[in-house]
Amino acid sequence: MYDFDWTSILPAMPYLIQGLIITLKITVTAVIFGIVWGTLLAVMRLSPIKPISWFASAYVNVFRSVPLVMVLLWFYLVVPGFLQKVLGLSPQTDIRLISAMVAFSMFEAAYYSEIIRAGIQSVSRGQSNAALALGMTHWQSMKLIILPQAFRAMVPLLLTQGIVLFQDTSLVYVLSLADFFRTASTIGERDGTQVEMILFAGLVYFVISLSASLLVSYLKKRTV
Repeated sequence: MYDFDWTSILPAMPYLIQGLIITLKITVTAVIFGIVWGTLLAVMRLSPIKPISWFASAYVNVFRSVPLVMVLLWFYLVVPGFLQKVLGLSPQTDIRLISAMVAFSMFEAAYYSEIIRAGIQSVSRGQSNAALALGMTHWQSMKLIILPQAFRAMVPLLLTQGIVLFQDTSLVYVLSLADFFRTASTIGERDGTQVEMILFAGLVYFVISLSASLLVSYLKKRTV
């Protein structure tokens, strides 16, 4: 029978917390920028201007058809120099973390776009027509009338996608980035307690995801 040894967890907590901070940085950044870019993509996809609509549709279909691991490798192996030039990053900046943030943001935007597009289409078209009849432009009615109502209904779905994103951040192991899961695994390999550290990491992911899921359920009841 396996003899569990949990004594290495407490001394490793400072390193695990550092890894968890990196995981949360990636998650929060990707959620914020993913929703912003996803909203623009959703509006573009519903645009009556065909080239704009085609671009948004192609973007969403491409990113939803490619594995996330491949996207992470693209941004790390192919465009680090481009990111450094565009973002003005210093040579000391950890390009792995920036690459992960950009990759997750771009990837998640495709999924957020579909959620937001469905939310926009769920708002009665009569409200948009009424706004146009009052002299508003298409973009004014979208910003002032449609999007506020759509986001109110979409909050639980957006948070649910955020939970999935948080769980997917463990894939940054392909970049050798010391996120929470990789830190736990590395410490476990070093101390010979890999089973215990992975179980502990899984417990932390479970507690955070469950807490966020309960928040989603609460918000669903509030929006009904």
